[in-house]
Amino acid sequence: MKPILAILLSFELCSLSFASGKPNILIFFVDDMGWAQPGCYGGKMAATPNIDALAKSGVRFTDGYSSGCICSPGRVGLMTGRYQARTGHDANPTKAGRELLLGETTMAQRLKAVGYTTGIVGKWHLGDTAPEFMPLARGFDFAVGSVGNLGEGKGPSFYRGKEMLQNLPGAPITSPVYARESIGFIEANRDKPWFLYLAFNAVHSPHVASPQWLAKFKHLPKRDQQYAALCAEADDSIGTVMSKLRELKQEENTLIFLISDNGGAYANAEMGGLRGHKWFCWEGGIRVSWIAAWKGHVPGDRVSGEPVIQLDVLPTALAAAGVETKPEWQIDGVNLLPLLEGKVDKLAPRELYFRFGVQHAVRSGDWKLVKAGKDMEPMLVNLAQDLGEQKDLSAQNPEKKKELQSLFDKWNSSMQPPRWEDPRWNGEENRKDLKKERRKGKTAE
Repeated sequence: MKPILAILLSFELCSLSFASGKPNILIFFVDDMGWAQPGCYGGKMAATPNIDALAKSGVRFTDGYSSGCICSPGRVGLMTGRYQARTGHDANPTKAGRELLLGETTMAQRLKAVGYTTGIVGKWHLGDTAPEFMPLARGFDFAVGSVGNLGEGKGPSFYRGKEMLQNLPGAPITSPVYARESIGFIEANRDKPWFLYLAFNAVHSPHVASPQWLAKFKHLPKRDQQYAALCAEADDSIGTVMSKLRELKQEENTLIFLISDNGGAYANAEMGGLRGHKWFCWEGGIRVSWIAAWKGHVPGDRVSGEPVIQLDVLPTALAAAGVETKPEWQIDGVNLLPLLEGKVDKLAPRELYFRFGVQHAVRSGDWKLVKAGKDMEPMLVNLAQDLGEQKDLSAQNPEKKKELQSLFDKWNSSMQPPRWEDPRWNGEENRKDLKKERRKGKTAE
């Protein structure tokens, strides 16, 4: 009888999250991945079979965005569902006073409040100057990863729970380390609803990979070899986590997102013809790979041209968990579930806003107004006709330009000014060092 009772009890426990109506929430957040890097977006350098399979099982968005064109601001938006400009968090946190403000509520805190066990594995980059800014104080029950970018800063580079660490075994090749930590978290919490935020260091520098992955690309020049191997190993780590979900029969009860924090940063990033890159409000800095899947709930093998943004993840996850967002939260994202589930074909019309200090952009329908440097005159483009943002239509459409500038000005007046300055937001003409970094395959922050 004991074995039978144990089996029945195990079955009942494994069914708890299903019965609660609360799906697991899993976010794969890739760092600095070019919009067209995955194979499903046209990438050629390194095969990405696991990302491609995820896209095949759900919805791949061609017009997916991050509200930040660099690392930390995009993470603020993801974690809060609010534009990072609401708190003046336009740049990366390099010192005290630049953390995610304590008054902001994270996705982990909102999900924990309704019964989720929460975990972060990977890059935090929202402030590490004091314990109250670290993940365990921001709603996460389980936390391990890097405090920011690998190899930067003078203090400890990693964290595990409350402990700050100089090293993490396996680093700087962190993708397989994060995969192992993630499947451990999933196994430990298989009997209850969980939220896991897996934030890769890849494909940000340093461009390092395991020997077997480097060997697969030995035919490429060294910089391309290292970058391709880094991409492929990250994809393999995504596959490791997905395999564990299937083994535990949890794929049907897990809402999954895969998004890059911003556009590609390196000369060998595959950008699909987009103008610009990380650090700029051109499409190359803000348009990102964006995939959502939920087996059995979200019809698969679909491609959508609806503009979506990482701010939408929080309200979508909360809706899946049965939580209504409240007006006083001032959430800027929208619930995508009706679109994902095929109940509607289009979202209600809205504008998407972007600000990086002196740079800004607003997208309304197919129209975009972009100012990508301090001294640049805002440029009006039609993305349906000119994805590469080459032709300024301001002269032909002065009223449209005026309309979009007015929309941005009104939005910006409701935001907070940047709390600190990042000299890199002053535009390409002031970033001679950037060209040198890109040639070397390096980046800063």
